[in-house]
Amino acid sequence: MSREISSIGNPDGVARKCRLPDDDFSPAWTSIKVSAGVRERLLAQSLLSFTMRQKLPFELAPLHGLILLTGAPGTGKTTLARGLANQIAHQLSGTKTTYVEIDPHALMSSAHGRSQQAVAKLFEQTIPEMAMHGAAIVLLDEVETLAVSRHQLSLEANPIDVHRATDAALAGMDRLTRDHKNVLLIATTNFPKALDKAILSRADHVEAMGLPDQEARREIISETLKAIGGVWKSVRALESDAERLAKIAEGLDGRRIRKEIFVAIGSDIETAKDPNKLTRAQIESAFRRSLSTQEEMAQ
Repeated sequence: MSREISSIGNPDGVARKCRLPDDDFSPAWTSIKVSAGVRERLLAQSLLSFTMRQKLPFELAPLHGLILLTGAPGTGKTTLARGLANQIAHQLSGTKTTYVEIDPHALMSSAHGRSQQAVAKLFEQTIPEMAMHGAAIVLLDEVETLAVSRHQLSLEANPIDVHRATDAALAGMDRLTRDHKNVLLIATTNFPKALDKAILSRADHVEAMGLPDQEARREIISETLKAIGGVWKSVRALESDAERLAKIAEGLDGRRIRKEIFVAIGSDIETAKDPNKLTRAQIESAFRRSLSTQEEMAQ
């Protein structure tokens, strides 16, 4: 049962907050198909933050409490981060754990000085208050919005304010590191080159989320077809083609693979009306068309 805390009256920038663990978060941990070892590595590195930072001074254990997931859109960073937060909460048995999801775009403003003030408040007041009675796991999605590279700023669109907002984010993270060792930040970025290098240096662990490999693609396809086949029984037979379809889908991210299966169902009126008529050829065609479009857009 979800234990969502009402979003009404949430502080600026807080898109969601709830208690963990929560069964509603469990699928997020398993639905993203990653290479062997990624899940265990992320969980272990996250737990290390709670173990070491409580016992050792920062000078001996320079851990900032920041896990960074990088990768192209569609590789599952945000979903996996939510699942990771839930798994951490399961491991912190007996600890009251609050999950907080930040919308960095809500903190940015064209008004002079507003972005800096909003970011400073987030790290100095909002997040510490969430961690007053236990652990807090904070998702900073698209963190490059908060901490854009100061070396790549153009001379347009209030560059001084953007610079100051990045300064505020860095200073805030440093204060959290010193004063609130029960806070873990999980950040995601689609554009690591746009992220300020000082953020990268503060990350305790950086996990690059690449495109799914052959086995991961097979699992994604099989899982999607199985779900559809739970309603339209004839689709179940296509699960035996998952291996072949996975080879054709090489180069597509996980989100796109799932979407293209539904694109295939909508490729003609009859199949859209009755998904039982879905064929392997339709899925193959959808994958190839998507790859072709991807190549054209990259040119």
